[in-house]
Amino acid sequence: MKAHQVFSRMSEARTLELLTKVYEKLPGVYNQAVGAACVTLKARPQFMMKQTKEKRAQFVRQALSRWAAAPIAEEVLAAYFLEVRRDLLTEWLDALGVEHENGILKHDDPAEPPREKIADAIAKFRAGEDAEDRQLLL
Repeated sequence: MKAHQVFSRMSEARTLELLTKVYEKLPGVYNQAVGAACVTLKARPQFMMKQTKEKRAQFVRQALSRWAAAPIAEEVLAAYFLEVRRDLLTEWLDALGVEHENGILKHDDPAEPPREKIADAIAKFRAGEDAEDRQLLL
């Protein structure tokens, strides 16, 4: 599934939660997402910033759900897992046996793990706490 499709299927409450966490740790990425919403929806930044957090998250979700905003949607999700939820990312990479340093791959094109290992890793990973973020990462 592509990043813009992830946002299109994400609930408004989940989008608000994700964007709130991004805003707290990565305000630049948050501003980039709001800026994309302004461009995509042809709204002035002043209008967007006057909206409630909930309404702004709704606009960002609407914008990042579009194919044209896929690169920004990818950036938001990557930043979320690399900075906000690095613990989950490293857990997942460790479960697969992929070499990484604090969530960043050591090799540009790592070998694909055996299918059996992937299926086992998925089952174990899904069993952990915070099911929504785990599913989002998968």
